[in-house]
Amino acid sequence: MPDHSPTLVRAAGPSYFPIALVARLPYAMMVVGVLTLVVAGRDSLAFGGLNSAVVGLGAACVGPLLGAAADRFGQRRVLLASGVASTTALGLMAWVVYSPLPGTAVLAVAFLVGASAPQIAPMSRSRLVQIIGARIAPDRRSRTFDATMAYESAADELVFIVGPFVVGLLGTTLDPWAPVAGAAVLTLVFVTAFALHPSARAAAGRDERAALPAPAREIARPALLAVVAGIFGVGLFFGSMLTSLTSFMSDHGSTESAGLVYGVMGVGSAALALGVALFPASFSLRARWLVFGTTMLVGAALLPFASSVASMCAVLLVIGCGIGPTMVTQYSLGALRSPVGRSATVMTILGSAVIVGQSLSSAVTGNLADRFGTDAALVMPIVAAAVVVLAGVVNGVLSRPAPASPGPAPSELEIAPTRPVLTSN
Repeated sequence: MPDHSPTLVRAAGPSYFPIALVARLPYAMMVVGVLTLVVAGRDSLAFGGLNSAVVGLGAACVGPLLGAAADRFGQRRVLLASGVASTTALGLMAWVVYSPLPGTAVLAVAFLVGASAPQIAPMSRSRLVQIIGARIAPDRRSRTFDATMAYESAADELVFIVGPFVVGLLGTTLDPWAPVAGAAVLTLVFVTAFALHPSARAAAGRDERAALPAPAREIARPALLAVVAGIFGVGLFFGSMLTSLTSFMSDHGSTESAGLVYGVMGVGSAALALGVALFPASFSLRARWLVFGTTMLVGAALLPFASSVASMCAVLLVIGCGIGPTMVTQYSLGALRSPVGRSATVMTILGSAVIVGQSLSSAVTGNLADRFGTDAALVMPIVAAAVVVLAGVVNGVLSRPAPASPGPAPSELEIAPTRPVLTSN
């Protein structure tokens, strides 16, 4: 009989969660850190935005491959290798920007920064899902899974809000290269600690490789692609919101406070994300996506009407109440729809979609702000929120419940030792 632990904290180890939280911070600092560094070193906002976009391109191209490698060889070896590569790339970025090398060299290193970024958040989700299946009693797996997805999304929210704030703090108090150097140090220390943590044994892939992994083409199923599109929209929102907010705060003579005001959005977001575990089973995942995605869209539509910092904070609180639960829902669906043996691959695809969206929208929104002003830039979060809602509608169509049949109730969730299985959406 398997040795079940009473809680996930005991099953994963008490040091797991703080290490995993700090280890994902460099990922949230990369895009803004590279933007800050390049703008300061090359004196071009447009070139800085281009480099941020290239960071996202590198993450999109290589991130899913790192996930596939983790599914095949285990997380430990993949994370140790990518951690060393990422530390080197970040250090190289801090140097090349101030070097006499041409812009193409800077862009090449920016691509390496994104390509080598350790995929901590998706690896953590994949690792914890496997631990839940192997170490948590069957009657507690469903509730533990819900709480875990809620926590992981709240953690992502926290680091994607704290990351830009830390970049701004280090950049203004020390030097523009300090945020990139800081990310390199955090990567070397905490990514290594995450890779070597004993919980990595549970994600070594042995259980999943006992059965033949599903064909890679199953990742391209429409229901899963809808989730990727939805979380890409969330990434678009992060990048466009931070960039347009920076322009807004600049108009109000307080550019350096943009990160602090941006953090207001995280208050409602984190609270609602953690509260998702308390939602009743009758509040289905497809319904949650539509309800909270629409909350994002309504809040975003109010942005152009914010005329003061106080009113902007109020709007950000409303938006935050939509973002947190939406991300929890999307990651939950991604985990539940992952083909057998492909969980880390799917989670890294979702993580890459966030940073690609953030990078792309940061560059586009920054260009709009420079050319047409803040009012034009504030339209971009509305577009991004609309992408989230549209993907939610598609998901709702693709995940309509099947006709009733004998067996477990449609709302039941079962998490098997190797992967989660959803009986309905």
